[in-house]
Amino acid sequence: MEGMVAKWYTTNTGKSLDEFAKLARRVAGQVAPSARVLDVAPGPGYFCIELAKLGDYSITGLDISHTFVNIANKKAVEAGVRVDFRQGSASSMPFADDTFDFLVCRAAFKNFGQPVQALKEMRRVLKPGGRGLIIDLRKDASMESINHEVDGMGLSPINKLFTKLTFRTMLLHSAYTEEQFRYMLSQASFGSVDIRVEGIGFEISMTK
Repeated sequence: MEGMVAKWYTTNTGKSLDEFAKLARRVAGQVAPSARVLDVAPGPGYFCIELAKLGDYSITGLDISHTFVNIANKKAVEAGVRVDFRQGSASSMPFADDTFDFLVCRAAFKNFGQPVQALKEMRRVLKPGGRGLIIDLRKDASMESINHEVDGMGLSPINKLFTKLTFRTMLLHSAYTEEQFRYMLSQASFGSVDIRVEGIGFEISMTK
């Protein structure tokens, strides 16, 4: 089942490659040329691969799914870039303290079983002054705004219907409100936190 879901997700998110490329360009503009970057729950690895095309960064992707790790490694080879994709949990990361300059977690945080512990781990593995970016759905996003977002994804009619249903029945149920995020972040002891509403989601910037 995990493999089937991973492959469906890979096919559909692959149609939004411009979004990953845009995020990669944005991150590249914020980090040093030799920065160490961590993608927490990268899925098929699109963001990591797009970022790797832009410079000589040391990029790591950590995902709980063996299937996603295999897919991401294969795609990195096909793209001719070097990314260290490995299997592991966001709430118990296999990295030393103060390892990364920047980390990103896109569209995955709401799925973590231990969200506060994941935030604490994010802080732990960042270098002093290191920054993190969480981009995710907000619980109070309207179905009208979600439908508009999905309509712009370039999906086939059946996948568009399935994606809207997934938002309605699963994703919104798992998502957090701004108040919930602020409470969780307060327990992780970041030096500074900024939460910005963007479309149907949040952009949460943290500095260690």
